[in-house]
Amino acid sequence: MPRIIGVDIPGKKRIEYALRYIYGIGPAKALEIIEKAHISKGILADDLTDENIAAITSLLQSEMLVEGDLRRAVAGDIRRLQAIHSYRGTRHRRGLPCRGQRTKTNARTRKGKKTTVGAIRDKTQRRLAASK
Repeated sequence: MPRIIGVDIPGKKRIEYALRYIYGIGPAKALEIIEKAHISKGILADDLTDENIAAITSLLQSEMLVEGDLRRAVAGDIRRLQAIHSYRGTRHRRGLPCRGQRTKTNARTRKGKKTTVGAIRDKTQRRLAASK
């Protein structure tokens, strides 16, 4: 299991798929990295030499934002939007979708589990709600 930029990539997978386990690398970037590092496409991640791993690591550190740096940049962008009180920033703060999706129905991934608002008429249900 080779380790690239602090991430263990699966050794039994082909390198173009194994590189995708690094945050910030998708299908197109993985192929671009392989071409720039002069590595053949079909090779397994376990079969990489130390020179290949060093080439990939130097490429990622010099040319691309990945892993911690990318996460920090994204979090900083969200914090900036919240600080200037933009519409997207307030949606992020409230935990609602910020790319124009509808929220009357759906949006459960962002909004979380449904919660009933208002009076509970059934006495047994009321007791259950009070105990939570």
